[in-house]
Amino acid sequence: MADPVAAAVPLSGADPFEVEYVDGVGRVVRSALTQCWHIRFEGCRPSRAFPVYRGQKNFTGWWWTATTDTHVGYESWLERAVLIGLDFDPDVVGISSQPFWLHWFDGPRPRRHAPDYFVRRADGSADVVDVRADDRIEARDAEAFAATAEACARAGWGFRRIGQPPAAREANLRWLAGYRHPRCMRPEVAGRLWDAFASPRPLSRERRQPVPGWRSCRCCFTCSGGSCWSRIWNRLCSVPIRSCGCRKVVRGEHVTAGGAADR
Repeated sequence: MADPVAAAVPLSGADPFEVEYVDGVGRVVRSALTQCWHIRFEGCRPSRAFPVYRGQKNFTGWWWTATTDTHVGYESWLERAVLIGLDFDPDVVGISSQPFWLHWFDGPRPRRHAPDYFVRRADGSADVVDVRADDRIEARDAEAFAATAEACARAGWGFRRIGQPPAAREANLRWLAGYRHPRCMRPEVAGRLWDAFASPRPLSRERRQPVPGWRSCRCCFTCSGGSCWSRIWNRLCSVPIRSCGCRKVVRGEHVTAGGAADR
């Protein structure tokens, strides 16, 4: 990995914030925020590694996103839950984790903070996302979030601090995400599903099958049920994502063809 590039504007200059990031070819770049607001951070590599060690209490990993067809890192189950929600959001077209280090001075003390996600939206706007549960925000964390929000405002980005998502929505999206891969969308079944759900109807094993030969199993991603869950993930059918338990949303609630799914 190359040495950091010299900062375009020093921290003591007119711009109080500097950004340090790793570009698409692995070079470490450090520059004033005002000099790099246009960088496509959704395409940058993580600015730091995800530590893994014996006795670790948090869970790190990589999530394959259907949005970008790439793996995006997370450092906790909560970050993964938020990442799944971003992957499900139809307005999101780009996601990267640990996109940069933000540097600034708190009085005489140098500070730095690495936000959790950088999100690019379809209209070209961008959000910086920090993930932290409400009951786990210490004073130093609040200061870092406030500084990040100020820096984002200067760069023209949005800033969001996301806590624990609603339990039903998180469970439902985790279930549906198992069918996010394009292989689950069977063209030969899609037309029949579209006709079957032209008007709201329940999905339940105890009731009439929505299409002939209906079969649904968690281990088979190409069954007719998998095609239905895939359509829900891709927002081709709408369901009340927030309102009920994981499987109930797709087996006991009404599914309607067309329209965006409940966010």
